[in-house]
Amino acid sequence: MTELAAVKAALKTQAVETPSWAYGNSGTRFKVFAQAGVPRDPFEKLDDAAKVHEFTGVAPTVALHIPWDKVEDYAALAEHAKARGVRIGAINSNTFQDDDYRLGSICHPDAAVRKKAVGHLLECVDIMDATGSQDLKLWFADGTNYPGQDDVRSRQDRLAEGLAEVYERLGEGQRMLLEYKLFEPAFYTTDVPDWGTAYAHCLKLGDKAQVVVDTGHHAPGTNIEFIVATLLREGKLGGFDFNSRFYADDDLMVGAADPFQLFRIMYEVVRGGGFTSDVAFMLDQCHNIEAKIPAIIRSVMNVQEATAKALLVDAEALAAAQASGDVLGANAVLMDAYDSDVRPLLREVRQEMGLAPDPMAAYRGCGWAEKVVAERVGGQQAGWGA
Repeated sequence: MTELAAVKAALKTQAVETPSWAYGNSGTRFKVFAQAGVPRDPFEKLDDAAKVHEFTGVAPTVALHIPWDKVEDYAALAEHAKARGVRIGAINSNTFQDDDYRLGSICHPDAAVRKKAVGHLLECVDIMDATGSQDLKLWFADGTNYPGQDDVRSRQDRLAEGLAEVYERLGEGQRMLLEYKLFEPAFYTTDVPDWGTAYAHCLKLGDKAQVVVDTGHHAPGTNIEFIVATLLREGKLGGFDFNSRFYADDDLMVGAADPFQLFRIMYEVVRGGGFTSDVAFMLDQCHNIEAKIPAIIRSVMNVQEATAKALLVDAEALAAAQASGDVLGANAVLMDAYDSDVRPLLREVRQEMGLAPDPMAAYRGCGWAEKVVAERVGGQQAGWGA
């Protein structure tokens, strides 16, 4: 197989998971702008997600968020997904929108609140069983706003205890993916603020616990690709929440703010074997002012383009330059790949997969946007309000 053929083959196996909440009305804490044709329930979200997969060919799974995607029959929801040509992906928990969680969830000083939070996480594992999902994704808003508000060490003990109880409930082939976030909504301490904290807890829990890297959850200037490389080296990178940010956690389209950073991340994924492992490439975005389905299609294409460039890096030339101490030469090898226009290559890949070469144009011409605007009238649009 030629080098180019190998790159094409790898791109055809790529899978990007789209988030159910991105198809609903979502945005910022200040305002959520409703759009016509937005799904009114999880079934309609899956219908929209299926269109993304139809035109990109690499978005076969859809992450759910509980209780935003709560239904009476999860097996029926999974069957609906299958009928549309997609599958249920990660189950995301929500321990941050209930009044009881004002002082935290599984780190809360009140044992009754901690029990409630753990109960919700166990419910999410039940939903995994019913839908065939393999991943339980956890993000905690837990933290404190003021020095002395709570005992920092005790909160870590509570966190470890709660995670261990949920970990024990996981079935064969299921994973716990622990996400971290530098700050917000807590502003003094966050109980899982960085990859080191998440890694420490996952290491203690066992092989079924891995770390999720959300690309918007770091301090400005953080070398995210170093974190990716380290977690891959340790076998603890479970997945990504792909998005972009300019100042803080903006949840903008992946690759929009810094496509070079996305390339550097994807290079480390390719270099570390993550592209052929069980690392989950998930989007975690909110589309407040842009049309939702086109934004998700564009995001998937952005990930594809960064991946294609990463696969084009001349590994032998790079290793030789590094070994000889050729600083500029090594950098040039990376930049040559990054500067490559991979759009013609990806058009060829899509055509070989039986897809339209331009997913955005194909979607615009399919009539789906007009169809859902006309049909989804009445009821309550899905979203988390603001």
